[in-house]
Amino acid sequence: MPCERKPMRYGHSEGHTDVCFDDEGKCVVTCGSDGDVRIWESLDDDDPKSINVGEKVYSVALKVSANFGILFSSDFIVKIVEVVDSSQQKTLRGHDAPILSVALDPSDEFLASSSCDGSVAVWSIESQTQVAQWQILQKSSDVSNAKSLCRLAWQPRSGKLLAVPVDLTIQLYDRNTWTHVSTLSDDLISQVVNVVVWSPCGKFLAAGTVGGNLLVWDVEAKLCIERQKHEKGFTVCGMAWHPSGGRIAYTDTEGCLGLLEGVPSSSSTVQSTKVSRSSSHDDDDDRGLDEGMSDSRSPVKKPIMEEDDDDDDLMPATGRPRNRGSFLDDDDNSQGMSCVKLDGVPEEDGSSAILPAVGPAVSRPVYEGPMPTQPQRAFQPGSTPVHLMHRFMVWNSVGIVRGYNDDQDNAIDVEFHDTAIHHAMHLTNTLGHTMADLSQEAVLLACEGTEELASKIQCLHFSCWDTHKDWIVDLPKGEDVRTLCLGQGWAAVATSALMVRLFSVGGVQKEIFSLPGAVVCMAGHGEQLLIVYHRGTGFDGDQALGIQLLQLGHKRRQVIHGEPLPLSRKSYLAWMGFTAEGTPCCIDSEGVVRMLNRTLGNMWTPVCNTRDSCKSKSDHYWVVGVHENPQQLRCIPCKGARYPPTLPRPAVAVLPFNLPYCQTTTEKGQMEEQYWRSVLFQNHYGFLSSSGYEIDSEGQSRAEKEQQELLMKMFALSCKLEREFRCVELAEIMTHSVVTLAIRYASRSRRMALAQRLSELALEKASQIQEEEQEEEEPAYQRLICSSFEEMKLLLNFVFQEYLINIFKLQVSGAGKSSSSPAGQPRTTNVLDSMTMSNRKPAPLGSTSKQGKAPVLKPLAPKPKSKTQATLLQMSASKGNSKKLEDSQSEAEKVKPAPAATPPASAENIENRKPKTGFQLWLEENRKSILADNPDFEEMDVIKEGMGRFRTLSAEERLNWTERAKGDSDPKKRKREDEEGQVDEQTESDEGRTKKKKPLDTSAKLSAFAFNKE
Repeated sequence: MPCERKPMRYGHSEGHTDVCFDDEGKCVVTCGSDGDVRIWESLDDDDPKSINVGEKVYSVALKVSANFGILFSSDFIVKIVEVVDSSQQKTLRGHDAPILSVALDPSDEFLASSSCDGSVAVWSIESQTQVAQWQILQKSSDVSNAKSLCRLAWQPRSGKLLAVPVDLTIQLYDRNTWTHVSTLSDDLISQVVNVVVWSPCGKFLAAGTVGGNLLVWDVEAKLCIERQKHEKGFTVCGMAWHPSGGRIAYTDTEGCLGLLEGVPSSSSTVQSTKVSRSSSHDDDDDRGLDEGMSDSRSPVKKPIMEEDDDDDDLMPATGRPRNRGSFLDDDDNSQGMSCVKLDGVPEEDGSSAILPAVGPAVSRPVYEGPMPTQPQRAFQPGSTPVHLMHRFMVWNSVGIVRGYNDDQDNAIDVEFHDTAIHHAMHLTNTLGHTMADLSQEAVLLACEGTEELASKIQCLHFSCWDTHKDWIVDLPKGEDVRTLCLGQGWAAVATSALMVRLFSVGGVQKEIFSLPGAVVCMAGHGEQLLIVYHRGTGFDGDQALGIQLLQLGHKRRQVIHGEPLPLSRKSYLAWMGFTAEGTPCCIDSEGVVRMLNRTLGNMWTPVCNTRDSCKSKSDHYWVVGVHENPQQLRCIPCKGARYPPTLPRPAVAVLPFNLPYCQTTTEKGQMEEQYWRSVLFQNHYGFLSSSGYEIDSEGQSRAEKEQQELLMKMFALSCKLEREFRCVELAEIMTHSVVTLAIRYASRSRRMALAQRLSELALEKASQIQEEEQEEEEPAYQRLICSSFEEMKLLLNFVFQEYLINIFKLQVSGAGKSSSSPAGQPRTTNVLDSMTMSNRKPAPLGSTSKQGKAPVLKPLAPKPKSKTQATLLQMSASKGNSKKLEDSQSEAEKVKPAPAATPPASAENIENRKPKTGFQLWLEENRKSILADNPDFEEMDVIKEGMGRFRTLSAEERLNWTERAKGDSDPKKRKREDEEGQVDEQTESDEGRTKKKKPLDTSAKLSAFAFNKE
């Protein structure tokens, strides 16, 4: 089974780096050009022990039973110093250039060295003489100019073979004869071999090359059994094999540390031999050994809820991918014994002392199914791990909260980015708060409970206008705070009881609701509350998280109802929050930034990957804020760590956004990415506008203009590539005005077929716009809601006066006329009662009327009228056979009988009978001047402008216009009464001539407001 290459992690600054294991394999020791020697407990150790040497360190080795210390430098000399008595030194002279490397054989008898003079020499330590020398390397003037470090290696325990890297191969020399006995090579090697290292049992040999190749050979078979490649192709300059086998640590010239797990070792071969030999004795024993074999080769079952003491990472170590095929046990005594037994036997000839391989025993396969992932622990966005003595409790767009917990001080510092909000604060952390959030109104702190004390919530409401600026709440016994956040006028706390508790910023307890899983984090912005929790158990390193988005305004509602939160494979949530404009945003441990796309059904769109800006695999970016306008991702670069230190104050960097579109190296891909990124980052304008916030209209216009320019550029590029169908697809996204520009461009490019199709598309867009305007056209009184309050008040005032005048006039005229209708026909004289009822219960603005009920409201724009068009009086009369209307009809007949030949009043008569107000009369005479000044005005705009001008008149002038209106209406009234006795034909012809000669006045247009309720 192939071995697994772990991701590289930062170890030292850029430069030469070396690595080794201690004798027991419990720790890894590295050294680098930064002058530090670091001791790592594992590759996942984020806090290694560091020893500063002060100068560049080129090599490191640990051996408990060592008798000698070997020193070499650029003075061409090798010195051997006894560990017990440092005054006893031996000097080896003979090289003519700086020394590249040295290697001491296991029996402390010989020393091998390589030099820039191109030679490899073997020295007798006792006699301090050179016993062998080979001119096999390329010469160089200095170590820095050498093509290879030529790290030499003796075969463990027996020291029978000496491995020397020579160009693209590894040459093996026999200890007894100092002759070249074998050569190891592989077709994968394209650059010189830099370093070699033996396995503890001496059966395998590993090598690293300048090109970043990692290879393992079976020395006996001269077969390359493992090939790996450095993830970035950097030079491998240090390698060390774990004492128990199975793992190889390596370093590169960029200062990073890596690990190969599951490297083949001789233990499996020895176990297979034992099983084969025991198979003929006892079937039960064979079955027991076979089961042991299967367990050693199958993945080791781990407890699901395994404890993890490493709190430096949000994700437990058990959540990282494990090698499930080559697990080695350090307590397996058979492995160490086999190495001693095989390598301790002296060999007379060049043959290997390893026993001949026996066919491996067939093990029963064991299927364990998908491995569950340990759930991610709850965390506070913008904070560093709790176990750090100096840490950031929160860093957001408002300020920074630092926590100090050492022998000298246990305090909290609050710092604001804008000191105009509040001055900096220093708080004594007597309650042991570990969580914090900061807003422009308050600081919210919380601590977990103990056996004696309950979990507490403390709020410092510094924006409060009274003298009491803080409050503390104790949670019930056994319930601890897991995460918290602040919003505009509210605070939220998620607890271990799977509940979310809401508070006002002043300390009033509000709603409480339960979560369907353990909370992971929360974030607040304005009236929005974002909650992330565990939806269930993830598998194979993936987390199963759900998200809820709530609006906590006057109309509280849930926007996102627990949908899954998308994350990268085998990653966890690292940050969750809102952009400065209020759009939810999240970042996972792989550095992928995702933003909520409200126009795409609340889907999550990846907008950036911080890993693309990292120089090393172990580098990270710690996010502190996201902005949509301008498009900025504000974060802190962390070299070799996930979190920044508190001192010195870290510098904030700005990363650009880049949507992961295909072929972004081409002009087409770049413009597509820019267009859709602009569309995505413009969505917040619509959300803020719908929420009642003021928006930057100029910024929105600039964004729309940029989008249309990009579409036009893509259109021109498609025309150049003769992609006319693609041109039409782009035109469908354009606005109507830009489509016209595209038609002109296509015509000038002599693409008449394309221009014709674009013309048809333009007509379709124009018709769609007209239909949408007609569908969205609101009644006049409804459009008044959008106008200013004063204009609406004035217009509705005179409309209501007009209603009253019409009502009383209709009552008087109805009482003074005799009806010619049959006795059973209803007539409407009780219109005032209907108006009162409709005033008490107004109809919904968006409701549509049914046939036979309240009339459909007409728009203000005048339309041609037919003789059957109903007015308020007629439609009220058409409501049929109700008893109330019949009674009113009989009462009206008693007052004044009407001739039987008198027809019902037509719409034209009703229009002409309406008295005019002073404003209506003034508007009729001044309409032409208003339209002359504003030729683009519609009827509603003319009325608004007229109201504004009419208000500027003096009180006397307005009174004069009112008197003139009354004087004009009286003669018309008398004239209509005189004309009531004429014949029907003459009346209809007069009404027709009046309709043709006189346009509709303002009162007639405003009669569209009239509506009634049954």
